[in-house]
Amino acid sequence: MKSIKKFALIGVGGYIAPRHLEAIKTSGNELVAALDKNDSVGVLDSYFPSCSFFTEFERFDRHLEKMRYKGEKIDYLTICSPNYLHDAHIRFGLRIGANIICEKPLVLNPWNIDPLEEIERETNKKINVILQSRLHSSLIKLKKEIDKDKTYDVELTYITSRGKWYSQSWKGEESKSGGIVTNIGIHFFDLLGWLWGKKTKNTIHIYREDKAAGYLELEKARIKWFLSVDNNDLPLCFEKDIQKKFYKTGFKTYRSLKVNGEETEFSKLFTNLHTRSYKKILKNKGFGTKDARPSIEIVSEIRKLEPIGLRGEYHSLLSKIK
Repeated sequence: MKSIKKFALIGVGGYIAPRHLEAIKTSGNELVAALDKNDSVGVLDSYFPSCSFFTEFERFDRHLEKMRYKGEKIDYLTICSPNYLHDAHIRFGLRIGANIICEKPLVLNPWNIDPLEEIERETNKKINVILQSRLHSSLIKLKKEIDKDKTYDVELTYITSRGKWYSQSWKGEESKSGGIVTNIGIHFFDLLGWLWGKKTKNTIHIYREDKAAGYLELEKARIKWFLSVDNNDLPLCFEKDIQKKFYKTGFKTYRSLKVNGEETEFSKLFTNLHTRSYKKILKNKGFGTKDARPSIEIVSEIRKLEPIGLRGEYHSLLSKIK
């Protein structure tokens, strides 16, 4: 008979938490404790109404310690807190004897990873990172089709509209979120590295609070990329006859991955990838710190680079941006 795993979750009031709640419930396990500084967490009633909830870390910590003292310690701590708190919450989870499931990005800088790996070894527990793009069926198929003896030309565009609240939240503070390339771009940079290898060149053309663009060379790819949370960039992606259909459906996100000029469809089926991630983690096959490191190195470097502006022919979307 399968044993039910006990979970605790930090950041249950956030945007991404429901995907983790769904994954815990779907996998047949139990959320026993949750923490968030905000108390608008009625979503718990749809998944785990008996879950103990805390708005103060100290009381959350004390509750988990009491459970451990009674021999009821948690098996996994899921971390959905603001990006700059991930490493502190990972250390906490490891030290109370839990395995970790951490949302992207694992940490903001590569040098934050080394001490976490040391504690991981000391506690004999596992840090698992959600790198959901690697589990998308279309992208798995693309990886299998990549010719190791060929260099690919790639264009990545990701626009996900955000309102005025975004810049006023912690996500709009680069010191807390890592900026747009980290907060919304980290899983795409992970995807690119997973598909085409290590970074060899990194250049920035545009770097603003709400959008960024650059040129990245990997071992087997030359990549032009653009990321944006600006709603005004969405119409630039489409011809006029498509725009009406786009806005009628109410979609506010656009993803495009072109490989040697051909579009790779990966916009669909993103919603259940967290559940797939949990299934792998529970089989001890989750992605770890070594998997997460290359993309963190890329975005950390981007934040230090000086934008050079648009030069020569870039791609059609960027040419329209003022």
